[in-house]
Amino acid sequence: MPRASELEPRVIQEPPIRRRRRIFTPQFIIIYGFTGLIVLGTILLFLPFSDSEGRSTSLLLALFTATSAVTVTGHTAASTTQHWSYFGQVVIFLLMLVGGLGFMVGATFILELIGRHRTSIAHQLALLETMGEDHRNLGGLGRTTRNVVIVAFIFYLTGTLILFPQIQEITGFGIIESLWQSAFLSVSSFNNAGFSILPEVSDSRSLAILDNQWLIQAVMVLLIILGSVGYSVMEDIWKKKRAVRFSLDTKLVLLGSVLLWGTGFLTYFLAGFIAAGGQDGVSFGHQAGTAIFHSVSGRTAGFIIADFGAAEDFIKLVFTFLMLIGGASASVAGGIKINTFMVLFVTVVSFIRTRQQAEAFGREIPQTQVFRAVAVAALAMVFIVVTVPVLTITEADALRSGDIQFLDLFFDTVSAFATNGSSTGIVPQLGTVGQLIFIAAMFIGRLGPLSLALTLAPESKTLYRYAQEQVKIG
Repeated sequence: MPRASELEPRVIQEPPIRRRRRIFTPQFIIIYGFTGLIVLGTILLFLPFSDSEGRSTSLLLALFTATSAVTVTGHTAASTTQHWSYFGQVVIFLLMLVGGLGFMVGATFILELIGRHRTSIAHQLALLETMGEDHRNLGGLGRTTRNVVIVAFIFYLTGTLILFPQIQEITGFGIIESLWQSAFLSVSSFNNAGFSILPEVSDSRSLAILDNQWLIQAVMVLLIILGSVGYSVMEDIWKKKRAVRFSLDTKLVLLGSVLLWGTGFLTYFLAGFIAAGGQDGVSFGHQAGTAIFHSVSGRTAGFIIADFGAAEDFIKLVFTFLMLIGGASASVAGGIKINTFMVLFVTVVSFIRTRQQAEAFGREIPQTQVFRAVAVAALAMVFIVVTVPVLTITEADALRSGDIQFLDLFFDTVSAFATNGSSTGIVPQLGTVGQLIFIAAMFIGRLGPLSLALTLAPESKTLYRYAQEQVKIG
């Protein structure tokens, strides 16, 4: 028989678990890094020798430009070519270089830190999903990070060398100036930044000088596409060669990108040429080429050859939603990401086909990813639904006087949140509060997808489920 002492409950005491404060976790280092980069850029652009005339730039303009460069948005409240000196242009160049490239490797960098710090498995899985299925091995993160940087600089250099003779021909600049212009445009194109320091024409088109320059436009389109699909997609295509072997993530990104490019092309071409009865002096091929350029650039990069301010309302409305979708996850492009849109699209199609789960290309998408896609899209819509009405209040005088149209305000707001940079030309007309809202929109839009993935990752999995009950829908 057991003794009485042996029947007593055994008490085991463990020291309380010391949990690291959430704001100091490795995942938020990228947020602190981007904030510090914006502050540094603001200080440098505020200095007198950043201005072309040697005057101190206003703090708001410096902050707006630094935020737009770091978030690779491309919105400008002052002419990049005319307002900023060479020093200021170099600062903008470095900000968009580090900002764009840093976002591509940011998730990889965080994953590398996870290997050196204790972090929950749920957060690791959430971060891994931002890098795609091919990056689930934490051991090769250092090599992956290095490869991302090498590949990006290869594209930067290649684009510069191809653009150099063409830009020298159309501008008449010397070798040094032409190389600087080519490098700036190459980095801006691959990073989907939308900045340009080419000589400006006296209208609202940022790249009117490149009209009819089809080789330059083709190089820019290729760089924009490569930057917007992301390293993981390029790596998957390079290694597996055949489309049938691509990962589901790559297939969805490529299919979604083709669908959106086609939608943008048809919208711009039909609404701008056929529906308008044609334009005097504009050939069929010219309009088609312009439509191809804007269908690619207008969704992720923000370069403008035509005047979006004078475009048809139908074009603005369609491109607003194309910008909101943006490019691929872990790429330099913004928006809610094409991956998110395709997961939602596949879910709807699967439901219409009476499937019990989201399916695509013979694969089932986990329900947790469907929930995460719905949350990301819903939060983005909530941000826009709240921001646009607030801007109609802050810019009420300009709206009443007709200086700003509501659709233009809506277009540029979504462009800021999607870090696209396409503009109808209203940004310089915004008041102080309006520009501050745009600054917040660019910052939240740039860091939103990654931070949302971290926030939505549960700390631990629940060990129970509630009873099901039907809800009326439709």
